[in-house]
Amino acid sequence: MTTLVPVTYKGGVYRHDEIMDLIDDLGGYVVQKHVMAQDVVLQSFVPRDDIDLIREVAKPLAGEVAEAPLVGTEIAVVSPSLEIHHLPHTACDIAEYLRRAGAKTNMVGLARGFGKRIANLNDEERDIINEHDLAVYALGNFEECIREKLPAIRQGIHVPIVVTGAPDRETLVRIIDPPVQGYVGGVGRIMHRFKRPEELAKLDELVEEVSRTLDARRDDLARDPLSVFPPRLMAILEEQIYEVTMLTHPTPVTAQMEGLRVKLPYEFYADDLRTLEVADGVTLGDIADVLPSRMRNYILIRIKPFSETGILV
Repeated sequence: MTTLVPVTYKGGVYRHDEIMDLIDDLGGYVVQKHVMAQDVVLQSFVPRDDIDLIREVAKPLAGEVAEAPLVGTEIAVVSPSLEIHHLPHTACDIAEYLRRAGAKTNMVGLARGFGKRIANLNDEERDIINEHDLAVYALGNFEECIREKLPAIRQGIHVPIVVTGAPDRETLVRIIDPPVQGYVGGVGRIMHRFKRPEELAKLDELVEEVSRTLDARRDDLARDPLSVFPPRLMAILEEQIYEVTMLTHPTPVTAQMEGLRVKLPYEFYADDLRTLEVADGVTLGDIADVLPSRMRNYILIRIKPFSETGILV
């Protein structure tokens, strides 16, 4: 079976369609396309053995192909609040840096995340965070504050969590109970954008920690594979649901590790999606749950594993 790996292509708009056609011909998938002035960024899954071929074709076009470990994931960046008290510079830079590594990020500023005595998480915030593949908690400078507040604002969260804070990693490991899946110390409240070498190194460390955490999840999924690869299902939806191509969202269909977020109204399109034929005699409802998202009125598709359906598309 061909192994698909996440990569990012960066180059000019001129002739970038040749790269898209090549990825398609090789059996890969483009999950997101960004066009910025005369530049284009393609976030893709391509066969591992064909990366050198893509680099060879991209070279005359002055394009670059790089591994992007977070392509095909959706990550929540959670801050106790987005008010100046919690200095949103940190959360914004974390979200942007994870995007550069290929992730789709959403910032979640908690309504009641401040104050050691009153910090909590409401039902809507909990459900929205749980719709993501992973949550990065961007916490502050004080050891005591992290120890007392984190249990309240992580309650009910079942996706992997990576915590950042000003204390060093060893301190974070010691004060956080029960443990989370990842820790990055030395990233507290910073009153400016990340620009110094040591600050950018911390963001690189965060990308590595998030990648390691998600790789462990990929290993679990490989033991019981999904009934359909999410980017493949994404391509099917974009081909068969005309309304998707008319959406003005930057990512009308967002690929996740275990499904998709489709930015169409649930009440109007859920039944059409359930009956959509994804293969001969196989409908989407046979291999996935089509659920209402707590984010606006979007549709959340959760793909079932092969052990549950006995189907591989």
